[in-house]
Amino acid sequence: MMISTRGRYALRVMIDMAEHGDGGYIAMREIAARQQISLKYIERILPVLVSANLVEGVHGKGGGYRLTKSPSEYKVGDILTLTEGTLAPVACLECDAGACDRSSDCRTLPLWKELGTRISDYLDSVTLADLMKT
Repeated sequence: MMISTRGRYALRVMIDMAEHGDGGYIAMREIAARQQISLKYIERILPVLVSANLVEGVHGKGGGYRLTKSPSEYKVGDILTLTEGTLAPVACLECDAGACDRSSDCRTLPLWKELGTRISDYLDSVTLADLMKT
């Protein structure tokens, strides 16, 4: 498993909104400038976050984007699952994976299951508020 640019940038964008929002809307170009992420890339990330109700957006003068909740209410695991699709360490544990013919004989399956559980548990234990402290 490798976290993609999309997942990493989504976290950076949300941390930026948490640090600079003060309840108001922030223009995409401001976030892009501070985070040194292209505006085109942010334009692809924000609709995903809006559709999941993690952020809300307003168009027009004074518009922009802001978080819908307190930073302490956002789990990193939720954000990464949304942007990555899966955090499974191996393909056979992904949500849409078909049944494996070898699962009953697979000596490594318990290892991968436990690794997936630990990854999920850890990422779900970290919030945006925690990341703001570092």
